[in-house]
This record gives sequence, structure tokens and C-alpha cells, in this order.
Amino acid sequence: FCDRTMGTTASWMLLLLLLMPVEVQDSSVFHLAGDYLLGGLFTLHANVKGTTHLSYMQVPQCKDYEVKVLGYNLMQAMRFAVEEINNDSSLLPGLLLGYEMVDVCYITNNIQPVLYFLAKENFNLPIQHDYSSYEPRVVAVIGPDTAESVITVSNLLSLFLLPQITYSAISDDLRDSSRFPALFRTIPSGEHQVEAMIQLMAHFGWNWVIVIESLPVPLANRTILPPEKKRIEVIVDKIKKSTANVVAVMSLDLVLLDFFEEVICQNLTGTVWIASESWSIDPVIHNISNIQLAGTFLGITTQNIPIPGFSDFRVRQTYVKRPVVSKNRSEPTCNQECDSCLDTTISYSTILTLSGERVVYNVYSAVYAVAHALHHLLGCNGTSCSKGVVYPWKLLQEIRKVNFTLLGHRIFFNENGDPPLGLEVIQWQWEEGRNPFESIAFYRSDRRKLWKVATNISWNTPNNMVPYSVCSRNCQLGQWKKPVGLHTCCFECVNCSAGTYLNQSDDSECQSCPENEWSREGDSRCFKRHLRFLEWQEPPTIIVVVAASLGFLGTLAILIIFWMHFQTPMVRSAGGRMCFLMLTPLLVAYASVPVYIGRPTVLSCLCRQTLFTLCFTVCIACITVRSFQIVCIFKMARRLPRAYGYWVKYNGPYVFVVLITLLKVVIVTTNIMVIPTNLTTQFDPDDTQILILNCNANYSKALLLNTSLDLILSVFGFSFSYMGKELPTNYNEAKFITLSMTFYFTSSVFLCTFMSVYQGVLVNIFDVSVTVINLLGISVGYFGPKCYMILFYPERNTLAYFNNVIQGYTMRKD
Repeated sequence: FCDRTMGTTASWMLLLLLLMPVEVQDSSVFHLAGDYLLGGLFTLHANVKGTTHLSYMQVPQCKDYEVKVLGYNLMQAMRFAVEEINNDSSLLPGLLLGYEMVDVCYITNNIQPVLYFLAKENFNLPIQHDYSSYEPRVVAVIGPDTAESVITVSNLLSLFLLPQITYSAISDDLRDSSRFPALFRTIPSGEHQVEAMIQLMAHFGWNWVIVIESLPVPLANRTILPPEKKRIEVIVDKIKKSTANVVAVMSLDLVLLDFFEEVICQNLTGTVWIASESWSIDPVIHNISNIQLAGTFLGITTQNIPIPGFSDFRVRQTYVKRPVVSKNRSEPTCNQECDSCLDTTISYSTILTLSGERVVYNVYSAVYAVAHALHHLLGCNGTSCSKGVVYPWKLLQEIRKVNFTLLGHRIFFNENGDPPLGLEVIQWQWEEGRNPFESIAFYRSDRRKLWKVATNISWNTPNNMVPYSVCSRNCQLGQWKKPVGLHTCCFECVNCSAGTYLNQSDDSECQSCPENEWSREGDSRCFKRHLRFLEWQEPPTIIVVVAASLGFLGTLAILIIFWMHFQTPMVRSAGGRMCFLMLTPLLVAYASVPVYIGRPTVLSCLCRQTLFTLCFTVCIACITVRSFQIVCIFKMARRLPRAYGYWVKYNGPYVFVVLITLLKVVIVTTNIMVIPTNLTTQFDPDDTQILILNCNANYSKALLLNTSLDLILSVFGFSFSYMGKELPTNYNEAKFITLSMTFYFTSSVFLCTFMSVYQGVLVNIFDVSVTVINLLGISVGYFGPKCYMILFYPERNTLAYFNNVIQGYTMRKD
């Protein structure tokens, strides 16, 4: 046991003292003789000042001390249960239960009480090969409270298969029946308590929580060493600086007095404190001065099951003659009277009564479980029981099978030795007359669910608002959570990029929109795109159509004028019959403008790739060959008369136009085969809501391939016309051809360049506009001046005038 001077009897506890450095200065045993003894292990000490207060062997009488109120309360619960059973004629009739209680001093006094319980009356514990017929001092042990103590005690008791029922240890390690075959408990396991705590946090949306499990332990006189005090200050300071507003404290009650005093000293307020079962209903911590200023206190504890008559029993004054202590006596003495202990309990009687019998019921039901097991083992009837020897292993078998109702609740143990009891979530209150540990929610262990959460919780916050404790605030719609650090609850909110949206089932990654849908940056959903193409009612379309119509009518007028003046020198110098070969394709090209307008179809796309480009090629080829022919007449006929003769004899201009046209047909056919005419959609870069309907995805490449020959011809036409800049005025068409070809070349290069860098809806507008403008360039630039001369200067459209001009050119050259 724990000697006050920590002398020789404490040396074998050195390892335990290193693990849990608590200086313990007293111990005690309570003993009531009876037919069958129960061993009770309780933690009764909070601090001892001076001499002892409970007697064991030859220990002086107590004078000044601080008692652990909850431990004393549990001790009284065991006494109450034993007395109630002994006074009940239906349970163990004719038999009496006795008990011996030992203060385990938290975890420093575990071994010796167990050895004492296992020993015989002569305090000897023999070493035997078989203990199946061994009769220990007690038939069962109730306690202790902490998991560390239970494991230490159970390792010894399991060797004898002596039943042990703990009322407070929640560690899941205790569920291992291979390690602890004789262990039961009347409190739900730690798994359920943690689950209840997690569901409580989830219910209020708290995902950024500080968890404290280890705190510095004070000495026996409640003093704390400077290094340990500094550690507490650092811990509290870190809590104060943290963004978390919820702190779950899983430590023992022994270390929390100094901790919360430091919390109050540093003025840490507005925090939600979640208490584990070890201190959730501790009246001493509840009564710390100004602790309510630290914030809102919630706790996980066992069910409140009232025990009739226990509140009066707890403070009942007993009058037992104190035994005379002999200094030479080595046996334990009996001491069931401690006035100071009773006075302390009375001072907390109100809070204990209001808080209800929670852990008390665990001890109460543990005693009854042993009693019912004894009742069945001894074959008790309504009047008597057999009084045979009770071997621990036989009683263990009966405890595993107990199933009875106690105060309206079924008591039995599952395969892990756990009870079917649930848990409660309580909130600390300090208002006079109110339950200091008011229930606000229930946890059903069979369904693993928190339910009936109260809505009238008193939060220590402005306007009684639920405290907010998250690492990162919830992201807005259309934002995904980019993890920051190791914690999944810590993240940055990043907008989903354009074309993606946030699927509510997965908030960590944005999903791509379907093909025909789109979203802006930060959108939470995709929307149908507006299908866009060049429509008739749009202003650009109207302008282009009007220009094309005027060009068509103008070209038709030119055709008529040339037909009416076909035999005149002006028409013949412009090309004669070849002019009609140029004007007819121009009319067809003007007439093909509507294929660029309206919803594209396969046929309209095919016309775009073939009709206009073939017509335009014929025009460009005629202009080119016409420029070449004029140069040949004035500059090459004299130098290469034979070649010029073949050119004229075999209709060289028409052969050239036909060959160029056939080459263009080959190019267009190849283009259609390589780049099929399929309707495709693409996104407008200027407006993500628009889906552009095009002939094919590579329309710009097809256009470049189709116009390549025309561009080459325009370069040759420009070159030949430039070579004839010194020809007679009536034959000098360099200005007009240069204007037409230069404009065509520039506009075509601009269109191809524009389409290579821009894929928006403006491409179609520019395409058809450039087409019309190029047609107008030929109609107006090449044929316009000739019509002007025919209509307004008829005197220059005579054979005599042309001959004079040619003679003047010849004389200048000579």
C-alpha cells in the first residue's frame, strides 16, 4: 500500500511511479464481514495534507485532507447495493454479502490490493500448478476506474479466473477476451464514447478540434513543479492562439484542476470544452471558481438512472465504534466511519443529487450482476441457498450468462464483456436549482447513433449562437477544396475553371461539362450552349447580303453592257469572249453567298468548299492569262513569233484556263477527301455560352488549301500586269489588275491568319465578307473602268482611237 513516507513499501512501485509520478501518502481498506466477500477498488484521494483519513493496518487517524468526491460516492454506491441485496429476501436468501474496499490512489496502488484479495486468510498466496480448487479471499472484484489500473489488476486476476467488473474503464483494449478472460464492465466501451463525441462534433459542424490527452500531473499535495507549470502555460497559450474553438479533453480529472486554473488565469473564454467520461460529471472541477467564464462545457457520460434511496444513504450518519488499533497488529482494521469524509460529501450532496446517479449506477449494477450470478451458482430458491464453496471460475461462467432487469434496464454482457447501456451528452450549468450536468442528447450504443439533440443549449456566445470551429470555412458554390497540409478539413477554396463544375458528391475535384454544355469560372453547374451560326436577321449578314446583291446586279449589268458592245474595241481589248467566261462565274459566286448564311448543312458546307473557290479560280485564271497575253502581244510577239503563233493558233488562253480549272478541281476533290465535310461544333472564345456550328473542325486549313492556287495566280497576274505598265493606255490594265489582285491577296492572307488565331463566331462573318469583297474587287476593279469608258466616253471606244494610241506607242518605242 501507499506509505505516507514512501519508505520500503513503496520501492516495488518504482516503475509505476515513473509512469505516473503521483506522491501518495495514504491508503485504506473497508471491511464488512459476511458469507461472501466482494473486493472494491476505488480512487478516493485527490490530495492528502498531513496524516491519513482512512485506516489500514496501523495508520494514524485522519485530520486534514481533500477527498475525491466521486470516488467516495462510488464507494457508497457499493455499500448501498450490498446492504440492499442483504435486505432483499428474494435475492441470495439466507446469505450475506461482505465487501472490502481499497483506495488504489489512481494507479499507484494496484498490485498489493490484488495480492491481498487473492491471498487466503493468513495472507499467503501459494504457488500452485492448478488453481481450479483455490479459494481466494474474495469471490469477485469491482473496479478499478482507469484502464491502466484495470489492465494491471486483470493480468493477475485472469490467472485465477477471478471475475472482475470495472465501472469506469473504457479502453477498447479491454475487449480482448484472450488477454482478459475474466473481465467485464458496466460502462460502454471507448469506441462508443469516441463515436458519440465525433457525432456531437459533426452535428454542430465542428471539424477543427484540439484534443488534449496528456497533461502534467501534480504532486500529492497538489503542488506542481515549475517545469510542469510552464508546460501547462504553453498548452493554454497554444489553445488561445489557435483558430479552433472546440477542445476535447481526454485527460484524468487529477490533472485538470491546475489546467483550468491556468485557463481562467489567461482569460481564455468562448471555448467549447468537451469532457471525456473521466471528468464530465466531476463536481470538484465544476465548482472551480469562475470556470463558467472559460466557455461552454459539454461532456460524454453514462445514462442517468435514478437509484431510489441512494441520495439519503450517501449522507447517512453511521455510528460504528472505532476499533482499537494495536501497534503490533498486522491485520487490516475496519473503519467505516470518517466524519471528515462525510462532511465533504455533504457539502457536495446537492450537486451530486441534481446530477443524478450516472457512474453510480455502473457500480450498483456490477454488484447486482455478481449477486445474480451467485444466486444461480448456489441454486437459490425463494427461501434458501446452498452454502457450498464458490470457485472463481464457476462464478465467472454464471456472470457471463446473467440477464436481469434492474430499475427498468436490462443487464447482461455481450461477447466482449460490455453492457447494453447507452450514453448521454451533458452540458454544465451553474444556475441555482438546475441540474449542474443537464442532459442535451442521447447516444444509443445498439444503433451507434446520436439522437434527441436538444435545441435549447445555452452557448456562452453572443446571441447564444452555436460556436464556429472549422479549419476552413465552407466553400461557395462552384469552388473546390484544395487540401492544405495534412488535415482534410483544411483547404483553400478555388474556383472551378471554365468548362468545369463542382459535383456535390465530390467537392475535391471539378468535373468537366458535357460536350454541348459549358460553365463559366466558378459555376456550380453547366448550362446548355446557345448554338450560333450566321443568321439572316443579324446586321452583319444584312450588310453582306445587300453588298452581294448589288454586286450580282452590277455584274449582270456589266455582262449586258459587254454583250451589247461586244464588237467594240473596248470590249475586245478587255478580253472579248473571255470576259463572259469571267463574268459568268462571278455571277455564280455572288449567287453562292447564301450558302454561308443560316444553319450549316452538309450540302451548304460542300458548296462552300467547292462552288465559290472554283468560280473564283476561273476568274483569277482569266485575269492572269489576260495580263500575260497583253504582254505577249506587245513585247514577246516580235521576239518569239513562232511561240506566239502557237499560242494564238491553239487558243492558249483557254487551254490555260481549262488546265488551271482542272487543277483546282483536283485540289478541291483532295481537300474534300482529306478534310471531310462534317458538321462540328466549337466553343466561342469570346462567349462561353455560345457553341459555334461549323462545317468541320479544320475549316481554316481547308480554306488555306483551296485558296493556295488562287494566291499563286494572283501573284502571277500582278507580275504580268506590272510588266505591261508601259503599254498603250487602252491596253494598260496594270492599275486595275494590280488593285484587284493586291486586294485579293491581302484579304485572303488576312482571313487565313485571322482564322488561325481566332475560332469565334466572327470567323463566318469575316469569311463571307471577304468573299463578297473579293468578288466586288474584280467586278468593280477590273470591269468597272471599262464600263465607265463605254458609257461615258464613247468617242474613245472606236477603232480609229485605238489605232492612234497604238501608233503613238510604236513611234515612241522606235
